Amino acid sequence: MNIVIFTLSAGLALAAGAACAQETPQALAERGRYIATASDCVACHTGPGGKPFAGNHVIASPVGGIVATNITPSVTHGIGSYTEEQFSDAVRRGIRADGANLYPAMPYTAFSKITDEDMQALYAYFMTAVEPVDEAGAETALPFPFGIRASMIGWNLLFRDTATFEPDPSKSEEWNRGAYLAEGPGHCSACHTPRGLLMQEDGSRFLAGAQVGPWHAPNITSDPEAGIGSWSKDEIIAYLGTGRAEGKAQAGGSMAEAVEHSFSKLTPEDLGAIATYLADVPAVSGPARFGQGRPGNMAASFRGLDGMPGGLARGAQIYSANCASCHGFDGQGTADQYYPSLYGNSATGGPEAANFIAAVLNGVDRETAEGHVFMPPFGTQPNAFNSLSDDEIAALAAYVSASYGDGSFAVTPDDVAEIRAGGPASGLLLWVRWLMGAAGLAVLILAGVAGLAKRRRMAA
Repeated sequence: MNIVIFTLSAGLALAAGAACAQETPQALAERGRYIATASDCVACHTGPGGKPFAGNHVIASPVGGIVATNITPSVTHGIGSYTEEQFSDAVRRGIRADGANLYPAMPYTAFSKITDEDMQALYAYFMTAVEPVDEAGAETALPFPFGIRASMIGWNLLFRDTATFEPDPSKSEEWNRGAYLAEGPGHCSACHTPRGLLMQEDGSRFLAGAQVGPWHAPNITSDPEAGIGSWSKDEIIAYLGTGRAEGKAQAGGSMAEAVEHSFSKLTPEDLGAIATYLADVPAVSGPARFGQGRPGNMAASFRGLDGMPGGLARGAQIYSANCASCHGFDGQGTADQYYPSLYGNSATGGPEAANFIAAVLNGVDRETAEGHVFMPPFGTQPNAFNSLSDDEIAALAAYVSASYGDGSFAVTPDDVAEIRAGGPASGLLLWVRWLMGAAGLAVLILAGVAGLAKRRRMAA
């Protein structure tokens, strides 16, 4: 079997190497553009209203905001002075040209799988086809000890895998192409795989879902209830290409960005390859997310009442005032599902309420060839006419879950406040500081014991 794998890998490498040798510089850079698109570089490395790849986008992490850097070919503020080897080390190993470590918010743990040939194309694209931007960006300032980049050396020794992608000879060519795109450039695991105590990916629950800032990247394994095992290949392709699988799910937050800037621009063949691969990912079970709920309208329950009603009727009133005009009086959505139904919807099915809360607070905004999809935010504009409080959103969530989901949302105003603040904080910072304090105390105790023993020997 090892001989077969080696032969297949070597053959692919020789073929790719020959293709690179025959490519013009323009064709090489264009292929690099496609890999950069598949990697969604622009979403993280472009700040709000900023120039492409000029940095200043803040990536939420459990230990603080990490500022994506300028990766244009600017010699003064970007990567214009990087050699191809230094560029590869940054992308695939998380080490900058000056030797400092990057934080794994830059998904080098996935990009390590990018082949040498595609890395060469990426380098050609960024150095010859990207406009240099000579502007300094903000610096990442994480709390101690994470602000010390050298702290990543130990993490990398434990969790970084620098092996490039190896095709599986027992699988089809389409499956291997999908695996390469999903595991490497597409870095699906960086968002969709749960993290361990030290923020490493938990490989035993690969693609089983994880919290990413205010949003929850759901289970995308082949489990038919918790994952996407019940989706057809065409539905997976449609979701990746448009951000919508009709009657099942809609992309918001960072997934909407990935659809808009990356997946929607891939070829139909590559989307099909990713779909083939995802359909074969081992299932990880969990709560059901699809096909739950029913049409409903509780408006009659609060008509004629003075003031704001309590219980589910309060949520029904908030829904009627803020949501019904788009999603329908009974949650059915519009006929074309531009505004989706709220029953049978992954955002309202199951106990995970983060995406519902995040969508209400932050809205949804994505644009693909299918058109522009927009839902206004109801929580990011203080004192605006449509701004909802944490208490109101919690009441709305309870009503929507009871009416259109399975009633399992257990949302409190504190839960909404947590999502409003950017998502759950990690106990990692406190744990590491406690561990460092304990280690320091142990050193002091040992030093004291050694000193006392020395004095006793001298006295004797």
